[in-house]
Amino acid sequence: MSVAVACFTGIDTSAKWLVLAGIPVLQVVFCRYIVHFVIALTYALATEGSSVLKSANPRIQILRSLALLGATAFNFFALQYLPITITISIFFAQPMVIALLAIPILGERIGIRRFTAILVAFLGVVVVIQPWGAAFHPALFFSILALVSGSIYFVLTRKLAGVEKNVTSQIWTSAIASVAIAPFALSIWVAPQSFGVWVMLVVIGLFGLSGHILATAAFRFASATTLAPVVYEQLFYGTLVGWVIFGTWPTVWTVVGAAIIIASGIYIWRREAALGISPPRPRPAR
Repeated sequence: MSVAVACFTGIDTSAKWLVLAGIPVLQVVFCRYIVHFVIALTYALATEGSSVLKSANPRIQILRSLALLGATAFNFFALQYLPITITISIFFAQPMVIALLAIPILGERIGIRRFTAILVAFLGVVVVIQPWGAAFHPALFFSILALVSGSIYFVLTRKLAGVEKNVTSQIWTSAIASVAIAPFALSIWVAPQSFGVWVMLVVIGLFGLSGHILATAAFRFASATTLAPVVYEQLFYGTLVGWVIFGTWPTVWTVVGAAIIIASGIYIWRREAALGISPPRPRPAR
């Protein structure tokens, strides 16, 4: 799971690097999914045959795939202007948003303890984005939209639990995202000017595929509640690559806000486990 989280950080790092190199965001999103799709489809057909393409609930799969596509696109737009540590910290609020969305979509109830933890987490988000300060950037709205889209993706994933094979979901998710974004990406396609850019356009898809495969493997050996805290290693990875590659450090406000969000998130994971609620697999939606 720790290596999977590093791969998800690799997605963000590759996306930011490519966008800063002059590649349009939608082109980066397309490459992230088309590489994922081609490799996943080739492997699935070779090992399990064409039956793996059939979905038990295509409507939910389509909605789920579009939600993940939205999370990726909004996140990449945000990364064009924001440090990785800020976008990662905001994404840490996913357990709280998921808990709220599970009320109307899954019919779940929230007690006073979890509701209080959600309010505290959103306080942490406010601390990270600092709407009162000069450092506030409009791109933070993209990060918030990515958070909401990613949370919808996870809630819909819950609805498919025990109904759909993971490999089928992998193919549907990457295929629908690729098809949906292709017309927009190809219409603004910018030919990479160096071999390194071509490599990164492929690597970003490999990071996505590898991260999801490794995270899936992790859940064969441990529960979502056990693995949830590992996701927060991403803040360490994000800080490291932000410093080494982009020359940025998280601000004190980012660290304080992230700490508040993480504490609330871990409490909600543990509380849901105690109540017998199946928490979503703690995989960043990228």
